[in-house]
Amino acid sequence: MRCKRSGLEIFTLTAVGFLGLIFLLNENDRDPTLIPRQETAEEDRVSHVLPTVPPTRDHKPVLNCRENSAVVNVSGFAQLPDHIKDFLRYRHCKEFPRILDVPNKCGGAQASKNVFLLLAIKSSPGNYERREIIRKTWGVEKVYQGVQVRRLFLTGVSSNLWEAKKTNRLLRLERREHMDILQWDFYDTFFNLTLKQVLFHQWMEEMCPGVRFIFNGDDDVFVNTYNVVQYLVGLPSTNNSHLYVGQLIFNVGPIRETWSKYYVPEQITKSNSYPPYCGGGGILMSGFTFHAIYQASLDIELFPIDDVYLGMCLDKAGLAPASHMGMSTVGVSIPSSKLEAFDPCYYKELLMVHRFIPYEMLVMWQALQEPNLVCGQMNKVYVGM
Repeated sequence: MRCKRSGLEIFTLTAVGFLGLIFLLNENDRDPTLIPRQETAEEDRVSHVLPTVPPTRDHKPVLNCRENSAVVNVSGFAQLPDHIKDFLRYRHCKEFPRILDVPNKCGGAQASKNVFLLLAIKSSPGNYERREIIRKTWGVEKVYQGVQVRRLFLTGVSSNLWEAKKTNRLLRLERREHMDILQWDFYDTFFNLTLKQVLFHQWMEEMCPGVRFIFNGDDDVFVNTYNVVQYLVGLPSTNNSHLYVGQLIFNVGPIRETWSKYYVPEQITKSNSYPPYCGGGGILMSGFTFHAIYQASLDIELFPIDDVYLGMCLDKAGLAPASHMGMSTVGVSIPSSKLEAFDPCYYKELLMVHRFIPYEMLVMWQALQEPNLVCGQMNKVYVGM
């Protein structure tokens, strides 16, 4: 015969069980590579996440960057969109701790000169499928034409609390398996792409200063790595040469319409023109130029459009971007609407094209590897603005 338990006993057992469950969940979620953090649950918040604890023991301490409260006195500040306000509040913050690191990606600072090409791909935390396809296609780490190619994904943290808990775990798993995730403790949003770029330059100076060339691009571009390597191998062999090529953009300035994703108000810049720059979807640059951009960035405050910011750094360094007809951030232009735009012959001679969804990337990569692929005049396409 079962004995009846008192209300107090039932309450005590329930409480103990609940606390035990919380303890187990916290234990399972611990990982030495993840910095504990505090976030709000605002899904659309754009501001940086200020570090609330010291970084992992392998990294130099990064002091908390405080909000610049004085920006509220800027004329017209109250009428600006929230994400612009947040950008102005934290514009001065250029250092954030690393959550996930791959310090041996280039074999160490001294050995990094052996890396011919580093594929540095900007990726949002939740873009797992894109990263996996790149790993299986144009981002494979191997020796191409006798030179070493390495891969790295650059990411931050989701601005949504619940999404961040999942994606942080996902990124830890990816890092363990592939050792190609570099993550910082800031919100991964459009206006923080420049911050991501600056932090990557800082990391390169420390970990991979000797890399010969860098492809800096997004995770939705298609890259013909064989063509990229062939192009770079054919360049003059010098470690002090400037190279910065992509789809050149010039004679443009800030968009002042508030509805635009690229809206830049006068509170950020009063200038009505940008220096020449290359579209940020995909850029090839030499290690020399990469270092020059880093040096120039030390004296240039953050700007919300990352590719424009790189153009500003080039301008300050006395260097100029250049156009490469094999690189397009706006797709390809087919001679006739009656022809199939996805035919691999239109992409066979190109270096980089935006924009591909993951399954298209895999299909195109495999098609271009077919030994029996024969193309005639149809491979002559136009890329550009």
